[in-house]
Amino acid sequence: MIKVSESASKKIVDMMKDDGFDPTNDYVRVGVKSGGCSGLSYELKFDKEIGENDKVFEDNHVKIAVEKKSFLYLVGTVLEFSGGLNGKGFVFNNPNANRTCGCGESFSL
Repeated sequence: MIKVSESASKKIVDMMKDDGFDPTNDYVRVGVKSGGCSGLSYELKFDKEIGENDKVFEDNHVKIAVEKKSFLYLVGTVLEFSGGLNGKGFVFNNPNANRTCGCGESFSL
């Protein structure tokens, strides 16, 4: 399962509304792709549909869709949001990552 912190939930709901998505029906798609300075990088985007290979979760009023192959890398991850002057934006706290880059957007196992 993937969890969403309260701060990330608020930001996601606001961003979805701003981009024309409905937070009660649409999804945040979380994925992993090859790339980044640590080997794997995170992907976040909004989606109106789920695929047959997606796992779907809901936490803190956010519906999350994850492809099964990405899910293996993301089990137990908490999506957080850090705002303010020194904030990084969305942050993935992934217990499966052995190493992350300084920006937090890529990782390795």
